[in-house]
Order: sequence, then C-alpha cells, then structure tokens
Amino acid sequence: MSRRALVTGGSGYFGSLLVQKLLERGYQCRVFDLNDAEDRPPEVEFIQGDIRDFHALQKALKDLAVVHHNVAQVPLAKNRALFNSVNIAGTENVLRAALAHRVPKVVYTSSSAVFGVPRQNPVTEETLPNPGEAYGRAKLEGETLCGRWKDKLDISIIRPRTILGHGRLGIFQLLFEWIHQGADIPVFGRGDNLYQFVHADDLAEACIRAGERPDFSIYNCGAQKFGTMRQTLEALCEFAETGSKVKSVPMGPAVLGMKLTSLLGLSPLGPYHALMYGRSMYFDITKAKKELDWQPRYSNTEMFIESYKWYLSHRDQVLSACGGSHHRSAVQEGVLRLVRKFL
Repeated sequence: MSRRALVTGGSGYFGSLLVQKLLERGYQCRVFDLNDAEDRPPEVEFIQGDIRDFHALQKALKDLAVVHHNVAQVPLAKNRALFNSVNIAGTENVLRAALAHRVPKVVYTSSSAVFGVPRQNPVTEETLPNPGEAYGRAKLEGETLCGRWKDKLDISIIRPRTILGHGRLGIFQLLFEWIHQGADIPVFGRGDNLYQFVHADDLAEACIRAGERPDFSIYNCGAQKFGTMRQTLEALCEFAETGSKVKSVPMGPAVLGMKLTSLLGLSPLGPYHALMYGRSMYFDITKAKKELDWQPRYSNTEMFIESYKWYLSHRDQVLSACGGSHHRSAVQEGVLRLVRKFL
C-alpha cells in the first residue's frame, strides 16, 4: 500500500507541523494549499489550489494512503459566507474526490467549537454538539457530512481543544505582548473556569494514529494535565517575571465589550472567544487514549510557557510581519488598549 499522505492546508501552522511528523513516520507527503510554505521540505510535493475547486483537488488525491483534511476558515475571519464555502463545501469536495480516487482513509480535523458552551463537563464523544456561533456551526456541518459519507469512505474525526505550541500565536500574540509589557491580564469573574488546551505536537500524533486505524470514529483530544484559567495565566506571569498580574473583572460587562468590539470589526477577537473565555470546557480523552494508544505529553502550563518563550525569541519578526494585519491596525490597537483599561 502507498505510504503517501495528503495534507490539505499543509502550508499553515498545524498543517506544516503535521507534514513534518508524517515525514518522521516514513510517509511521503503532498500538500494542497493556496500558498506554498517558505520552509516546505524539498521532498514534499506541493499542489496549489483552492479547496472550493473540486477539479483542482483531482490531481492532489491520486495514489494516497490517507488524506488529512485541515483546511478551514478560522474564527478570526468572521465571514459566514467563507465558513460555508470553505468549511462545508470544501469538506464535501475532499470527500467526493477521496471517493473518486479510492483513498483508503480520511481524517477530518474538526473543532471543539461544535459544542459551544457545554451544559456539563467533561465533554465526551457522546455529548450532543450545540455550537454557539457561525464557525462552530460550519465545523459541525463538516462533521455531519463525514457521517453521511462513512458508508462509502473510512473516516475519522478529530476534535481538538484550543491549539497551542511553538510558533502558534493567533490571539495569543496579544496576551504575550501584554505580559511582555508587564500589563495586567484579565480573567472573567474569579477565573476558576477549568479550561483545557492541546499542544500541536500531541494533536499531530493523534491525527496520525487515527489515520492508521480503520473504521469510522470520533476522538476528542486535549491535554491530560490542565487547571483553571487563572492558574494557567498566573503560572505564565510567574515565569515571565515582568510584573504582570492576573486580575478579575466582571464577566457580564467584559463579554459584552468583547462582543461589541468584535461585531464592529474593531477587535481581532471572534465571537467564539467572547463565548468561551470565562467558561469551563474540557474533554474526556479516554477514548483517544484507549483506541489510539495516545498519551498527550504537554500540560496547559508547559504549552503556554513554551509558546511565550518562542514569542520572545521571534518578537521583532512577528511584529514586523503583522504590521499590516488586522491585529496591528492603529484603530484596533487603540480600541484594545481601551478595552484592557476597562477590564
């Protein structure tokens, strides 16, 4: 059997890391993405294309052992039309092309956003999804498509908690910069909400193991060791030694402020961040550990410290690279300063 794996979205942060881990496991790798990564290993084949273009996918899905489908329009985009066309229609294109080329296995990377704010924790694979915003609904529809195709294709679904790791920034760039500056960091209420993350290396291992296991299944993946949001942030502040402290703010007004600035396009934060920052969410990872023989190595605290250290060592490069992005516009920086003062 071919040992060639396709990674859609393989030029992005997690996709690139997954490609590297697959190479280490002896796979030949192919990437399908809009743009090529500057640091793509020379032995990795690159096919440029849009996931919404079914015909562009045809060449990419030839002679494969497994497809790892990671392309997604992320929550920061705040674009419902793209959520639908990329996350839903794009996923269906991958499934159609996989069936046409008789691909033995498809691994779909979903999201914990499909659960919205869970009524109880821990969340298991049997917990009914209940997304609270457009991104979560689109990812759930992708899962639904996988369920419809499971009699035609061998598919596994991976649901990761919020991803962290070396080089993974996103909205955490704001947090790390505030800590670097010695600013206080807000938590909603007492900050006693239990919140679980997952390290990108651990997630990649789960995806690869799922790709090597036959039969349809769903796996929730998160850290084994985690605590409250306050505990995690206090540990990071203590490590940083910049004078930053974790401070409690009233949850109601803070969430309203986050939602308003996000709605007005004045903040890089998405609706999901306002929905979840002050609430508990954590997975029961028993199924993934048992069926995939998977054991996450990183705790919440270890992830945050590693990511913060990476940010410090790459700070000038990061700030220069995102100078024209929505993270760094003068208007939005001003609003974020006001929001931080309010908090």
